[in-house]
Amino acid sequence: MTTRSNLAGYRGKAGDAAGAAAAFEELLADVLRVLGPDHPHTLTTRHNLADWRGKAGDAAGAAATHKEVLADLLRTFGPDHPDPLAIQAQLEYWRQQE
Repeated sequence: MTTRSNLAGYRGKAGDAAGAAAAFEELLADVLRVLGPDHPHTLTTRHNLADWRGKAGDAAGAAATHKEVLADLLRTFGPDHPDPLAIQAQLEYWRQQE
């Protein structure tokens, strides 16, 4: 799964944002099945999916996914964990792009 995540990210960095988003979406199904919804890798995969959706032109989808990830991070790790702050910033960025 790590290799697939890296390949999806490199695909996006090579200029195929839509392909990266599709690859992260496919990966997410397997990550959810194997690791469950609250595993850190699952949350990271969802975050990456949101970013590549936005970079592929779906700012509303990116914002919606970041909003869901933020809620799950807060529920899982609490407000003192550093990841929710980063996701909040991404959420605001994609909301501004809508």
